[in-house]
Amino acid sequence: MITIFIADDHPLVREGLKKVVQQNATDIKVIGEASDGSELMEKLKETEPDLLILDIAMPGKSGLDVLKEVKESYPDLPVLILSIHPEDRFAVRALKAGAHGYLNKRSISEQLINAIQRIVIQQKKYISQDVAEQLASHVDLSGDKPLHETLSDREYQIMCMIASGKEVNEIAEELSLSVQTVHTYRSRIKDKMGLKSNVEFTRYALEQNLID
Repeated sequence: MITIFIADDHPLVREGLKKVVQQNATDIKVIGEASDGSELMEKLKETEPDLLILDIAMPGKSGLDVLKEVKESYPDLPVLILSIHPEDRFAVRALKAGAHGYLNKRSISEQLINAIQRIVIQQKKYISQDVAEQLASHVDLSGDKPLHETLSDREYQIMCMIASGKEVNEIAEELSLSVQTVHTYRSRIKDKMGLKSNVEFTRYALEQNLID
């Protein structure tokens, strides 16, 4: 029996995941769930799943931050990242941070069981062809990287949120940060990327296909 733990702040998503498992696999069992990173870390002290399914857009600490914390405390626990974002937005960052797979939420019903079995039974990473091509492009002998690759995971997340039109106070509330902290991140991003305004953030993100 493969045991899995689900960490996602949306109850409907957690129920949907459990439903997919129940309807499509008799050898997979959900043994726990959490709605944020703090609850997840507490519950992992009491249970030992074969796989953690983790939403990348968690409240408070981002999913990537939670992933790094999980890998520090439980280095042998494989993690499958779920996201509403296409693979080209966060997949490579997630894999570099220690994830064993990345699955778009739109593909859950078709790919979830295969992803779980590949990671747990075959002990291999689960990635799409698009992600494989991205990983290959990161071994670019020319050494040329897009500017957003110089950003930390949190800076990248905030850059995408600003580019998509979110106000600083919205970002602060969504990420459980102070407004001043978001302003500080924004200043760092501008310095690193040479961008001068939110309009330039948006233009760059659209050109790089980082937002819709």
